[in-house]
Amino acid sequence: MPLIPKSHPRAESLLVRERLVGGFERGLVAVEGLLAEGRGEAFDYLLGEKTGRPARAAIRAAAARLLLAEDPVISVNGNVAALCPGEVVRLGKAAGAKIEVNLFYASEKRGRAIARTLEKNGAGRVLGTDRRSSVRLPGTDSARRTVDRDGIFSADVVVVPLEDGDRTGALRKAGKKVIAFDLNPMSRTSQAADITIVDNVTRAMALLAGSCKRLSGRGAGQLERIAGGFDNRKNLSDSILEIRDHLERRARLA
Repeated sequence: MPLIPKSHPRAESLLVRERLVGGFERGLVAVEGLLAEGRGEAFDYLLGEKTGRPARAAIRAAAARLLLAEDPVISVNGNVAALCPGEVVRLGKAAGAKIEVNLFYASEKRGRAIARTLEKNGAGRVLGTDRRSSVRLPGTDSARRTVDRDGIFSADVVVVPLEDGDRTGALRKAGKKVIAFDLNPMSRTSQAADITIVDNVTRAMALLAGSCKRLSGRGAGQLERIAGGFDNRKNLSDSILEIRDHLERRARLA
C-alpha cells in the first residue's frame, strides 16, 4: 500500500480506495465493485462524509431489531469483506448473528477467499460457501438468489450492507426484516428495507456493533419500542434533507 500522509485532506477516502484495490488483488472484490465504490463515495460527499442524525437513529433502531431477532444473519459481499471484515465479525458477536457470504458476481473461488478473510478476523463458521446447504430464495433471478439453508434462508432478520434492490425486495417478501447500509437514500434497496442506515459502511458497521453492546442489557419491551417506533420512510426523507442542508451550507461558502 502506498504511503498516504495523515495530513492529506482526502486521507481516509484514499485509504478506503486502497483497501478495495487490495481486496481486488486478493480476489475478494469484483471489478464491478470498484466502480460501485465511486458511486457510494459521491453520495458520501453529499452527506458531508459524516454520520448524521438520521443515520444514528437508524443505527439505534437496527441494533434493537438485531437484539430482538431469533436468528439474525449478516450478508457479506466482496466490498464489505475488503473494507471492514473486523467490524463485521464484531457486529456478529455483539448481535449473536451468523455471517454468510452472498455475491452478485458469484464465484466459488471468490466466496472462499471472502470466508478466509472473515475467519482471519475472528469469525467462526462462515456460511454461504458449501453447495450442499444451498437453496434458492424466491423472487430474484440474480446469483444472490442462492443462499444458505442454515443462514439467510432461515433468518428472521438479515443485515445487507451494499445490497441490490431486487434481493432486498425478495427478502422482504420472504417475511424477513431487512437492515440495509446504503449511502443513497433514494435507491431501491433503501426504499425496500425495513431499516436503512444512510451512512458509509466503514463508519456505520462499527457504530452498529457498539450500539448492540450498549442496548444488550435492555428488556424486550424497551427494544421493541425502539425498533417499532422507527419510521424508515421518514428517516430516508430526513437523510435527503440532510443532503440538501449540506449543499446549501457549501453554496453559501462558495
